[in-house]
Amino acid sequence: MPKEPKSFRQASLNESEVEALILKLQLARGEIAGRSAAECLRLPFGLVNTLLTRMKDDQLVAYRDSAPMNDYVYQLTDVGRERARRLSDHCSYYGEAPVALSDYIASIKAQSLNEQHPTVDDLQKAFSDLLVNEKMLERLGPAVNSGRGLFLFGAPGNGKTSIAERVTKAFGEHIWIPRAIGIDGEVMRLFDPMNHEEAPLPTSAGLLQTTKVDQRWIRIKWPTIVVGGELTMEALEVVFNTSTGVSESPVQLKSNCGTLVIDDFGRQRMTTDELLNRWIVPLEKRYDFLSLANGKKIQVPFDQLIIFSTNLEPKDLVDEAFLRRIPYKIEVINPSEEEFRQLFKIMCPKMGFEYDEDAVDHLIVHHYLEVGRPFRNCQPRHLLMQVRNHCYYQNQDLKLSPESFDFAAENYFAVM
Repeated sequence: MPKEPKSFRQASLNESEVEALILKLQLARGEIAGRSAAECLRLPFGLVNTLLTRMKDDQLVAYRDSAPMNDYVYQLTDVGRERARRLSDHCSYYGEAPVALSDYIASIKAQSLNEQHPTVDDLQKAFSDLLVNEKMLERLGPAVNSGRGLFLFGAPGNGKTSIAERVTKAFGEHIWIPRAIGIDGEVMRLFDPMNHEEAPLPTSAGLLQTTKVDQRWIRIKWPTIVVGGELTMEALEVVFNTSTGVSESPVQLKSNCGTLVIDDFGRQRMTTDELLNRWIVPLEKRYDFLSLANGKKIQVPFDQLIIFSTNLEPKDLVDEAFLRRIPYKIEVINPSEEEFRQLFKIMCPKMGFEYDEDAVDHLIVHHYLEVGRPFRNCQPRHLLMQVRNHCYYQNQDLKLSPESFDFAAENYFAVM
């Protein structure tokens, strides 16, 4: 748990950096109380209050009004406003104070996947809501423990993406990441609400009272980031916003200490060779190099389980050199007839149906066995949805029958 800093030096910040953030914050807000500024910067009020007092002595800010708990409302002076404008022209960022890159690297090392060794019980718990046979779990277990990478391949509709998304649950519950990283005056956002799910500390347990947390860090659930056909080379590099002067971290950095799923591998807007050439060294060395807008190149951890999920044969997509760096290749096979029936038994109550063995027998015999159609793990749910929607339309009770399955199969398999 990151401890609250007692000084700017302990926070790996200098007063000039924090002063710049406060000036830009006040330029955007007009006027702001000291405690509100400390809350916005996620720094202790004592440190911010001392700095605001010095800024007042330097005639950058002035008292506007008093505030509760020995605080004041501050506004910019003409001198302070002019300096704030010059700072905003370079970079308009005025949010949470950034965490030093060295502190971020140390945090990844402390929370590394290499230190996590999920057991059989961990995997069974992670996949408790999926029907995954024991043989599949036996193959997944060592691959997950490697913390490096694996191929999931097989026919579409058998749950490759669902398996990949649940792998992260086997590692644990929470990790800490900085909201933003500071690199020689440049700011790079790391926390992404679209890909990270915040896990606030419980306030009832008294944890915050006994151990003060550095608010520049945020506790999140172990990240699982899924990218598909929309993945481009730009998403793997630092993206600099020219209008704000703030950088956005790439997907591999956001997925550190978690899982990065390359879904539909081979169907990206970039070629497989481009992707593999970009990652061939990071997969081997476990670190990556990123270029910033100012030309500086930084070394960052490459510490995540990368899962390549594809409907295609891996050997047809990549060469032997890359396959060697992905030591685990796991085929997600079609379910057996028994497993297919079991999926219906699991899904029926979830969809509001009572399981009807005669109706399921009719479906399997006439729409699978007689026509030589393979079973897929996704199909019980999809067919039940067809039946349910038909019942809603006909204003009927939810009930399975051979006729309802005939209607659903006719729609679902019309072009399949």
